[in-house]
Amino acid sequence: MRTLDGLRVVDLTRLLPGGYCTMILGDMGAEIIKVEEPSLGDYIRWVPPLIKGQSVSHLMLNRNKKSMKLNLKSERGKEVFYKLVERSDVVIECFRPRVVKRLGVDYESVIKVNQRIVYCSMSGYGQDGPYRDLPGHDVNYIGYGGVLGITGQSRDTPVIPGVQIADLTTGLMTVMAILGALLAREKIGRGQY
Repeated sequence: MRTLDGLRVVDLTRLLPGGYCTMILGDMGAEIIKVEEPSLGDYIRWVPPLIKGQSVSHLMLNRNKKSMKLNLKSERGKEVFYKLVERSDVVIECFRPRVVKRLGVDYESVIKVNQRIVYCSMSGYGQDGPYRDLPGHDVNYIGYGGVLGITGQSRDTPVIPGVQIADLTTGLMTVMAILGALLAREKIGRGQY
């Protein structure tokens, strides 16, 4: 038996940080249901290099996951989403702040269906900070964090690391936050945001 056997995670994330987080949860035994938009799905599906037309990154990050396309902008899509939520333990999303509220799949709406849900929002600059609406990627975060100031040669231009430091760290920190919230749920009997 793996540590998280019997737990179900509804994964609304895209790209590396969320995919890495839910990959680890899946490796620990959680059932991961990856919900993708109907047209393109997760953008990482199309990131080279490709093997037989499939992205290596997508294949790696989505092992141990079930995948479905779902239009959260439609009433039928929301209906299916809430059926999943009724029988799930975790919802994780990485939309820009306030998008889930507009879609009607935010924490306040979800806990009406399942009080025990652990709901996690991942975003580059947080949900309510001064930069919350700015787009961002790993290089932006490590730049603001000062990492680029210590790479490369003295008095030369910074060298961008070959690994997405901020993205992978975010994925790991999110795993820890979710595990902590699941542990707290066992003590207090309800989930949390």
